[in-house]
Amino acid sequence: MSQATAPPPTTALNMSHRQVLEALSGLLLGLFVAILSSTVVSNALPRIITDLGGGQSAYTWVITAALLATTATTPIWGKLADLMSKKALIQIALLIYVLGSVLAGAAQGTGELIACRVLQGVGAGGLTALAQVILATIIAPRERGRYSGYLGAVMAAGTIGGPLVGGVIVDTSWLGWRWCFYVGVPFAVAALVVLQKTLRLPVVKRKAQIDWWGATLITAAVSVLLIWVSLAGDQFAWMSWATVAMVGGAVVLGALAIRIETRAAEPMIPPRLFRSRTIALATVASVAVGVGMFGASVFLGQYFQLSRGESPTMAGLMTLPMILGLVVSSTLSGRVISRTGRWKRYLVAGSALLTVGFALLGTLRADTNFALLSCYMALVGIGLGMTMQNLVLAVQNTVRPHELGAASSVVAFFRTLGGAVGVSALGAVLAHNVKGYLADGLARRGVPAAGSGGGALPDVHALPAPIRAVVEGAYGHGAGDIFLAAAPFTLLALIAVSFIKEVPLRRHNDDVPVVDMERKLTVASATRTDEQR
Repeated sequence: MSQATAPPPTTALNMSHRQVLEALSGLLLGLFVAILSSTVVSNALPRIITDLGGGQSAYTWVITAALLATTATTPIWGKLADLMSKKALIQIALLIYVLGSVLAGAAQGTGELIACRVLQGVGAGGLTALAQVILATIIAPRERGRYSGYLGAVMAAGTIGGPLVGGVIVDTSWLGWRWCFYVGVPFAVAALVVLQKTLRLPVVKRKAQIDWWGATLITAAVSVLLIWVSLAGDQFAWMSWATVAMVGGAVVLGALAIRIETRAAEPMIPPRLFRSRTIALATVASVAVGVGMFGASVFLGQYFQLSRGESPTMAGLMTLPMILGLVVSSTLSGRVISRTGRWKRYLVAGSALLTVGFALLGTLRADTNFALLSCYMALVGIGLGMTMQNLVLAVQNTVRPHELGAASSVVAFFRTLGGAVGVSALGAVLAHNVKGYLADGLARRGVPAAGSGGGALPDVHALPAPIRAVVEGAYGHGAGDIFLAAAPFTLLALIAVSFIKEVPLRRHNDDVPVVDMERKLTVASATRTDEQR
């Protein structure tokens, strides 16, 4: 691409396309390991939890712990990126990730594993937020679509391909499930080396006091909410004093966080951002997309293994329709958006496909025809590819350069929050429904149902044929239930993006951002109204 025929690809930095790709390779490696850490264990979890003697609650929390840590720390990393060296921050995040991965691989029990997953999640939160922020720093919004497509493809590979990698590792006898945690370490080290050599960013430091009180309260509110979602219906009834205490505590902590954030000089999540309709609606959509993205990657792997009796490797291979749909749609839509500057149509189409895909997955049963299932997964993948990165792009187009960190982390925060809550809630629904289906199925065969459901995950290959059929049917029906439960969330995303006002992408970061345009239009409208009066 010559500079004479196209707008410059960067703003603050005079980087060529080749230099951008070199730096981007390090960012992509870092983003890949962040996403991989959340999904690589999906297909391996039945084997891991069985080996460590855990149950459905531990199954859910190995995933949720990492998502919780990622969610809680994302806005902190994003805010720090607005105040200090972005390059140093992403290298620190990589080191934290490596430490957490090594410790997780050496865990001897489910409690220890969950704790190490928290440390992994802290590093992953930094990688997820900072990759978006650094890309936005060196690339103008109009050109960012094509590069965001690369990020979307990598997120797709990590999100949907992670279970495949984990399955292959578990099925390889000389590796074992512990390598599900070690596998990301070489990529993280490679990312450190590449970023050190290729990433050249101006260090723009601002003297400001970080809002640690706000960060602490946000983390506490999210944590209490997730703990309640994961335990309700299993450890205590949904309608109980424990529910009242936890939900009430989360609401109080959230209210205190909002109060502090509105008064802080440098809030972690600036409330003023939500005055922009684009950011507010994109936030709602991000929560819904998070539910779909993480729910699909986590529970499809469990469905293929427990309901269809597939190996971890085959369970991963069977999700290829979703992987391919996500990669292709993310890459192509990014290129078209960069060429045209228009993005809303892809958000609307992607959200619609997500809704249809999840509604169809709601018909899932143990004997569902795989050809039909492949079509359903492809719809979900295409929808995710059109929405994930483009929501970030729409938000970044609304803010000033010094707010890119906070704005980008808002989308990542709520997407991961949606994923964490979604995995916890859907896991609880699955455990409850499977217990009922198992009891009904066993009762029809005259087998006592005591102890079915809520305990350790079954090894379907070791069960007698009649009992195995009941177990596979229960998990198949339960999987369909949770995907059907996720469909209304994707419908909410469709409604939200439909009301976003499309503004063409800016060609330069220093152009007037959308939030300023909205403010000017509002002032101008008010002035005209006063004059007419």
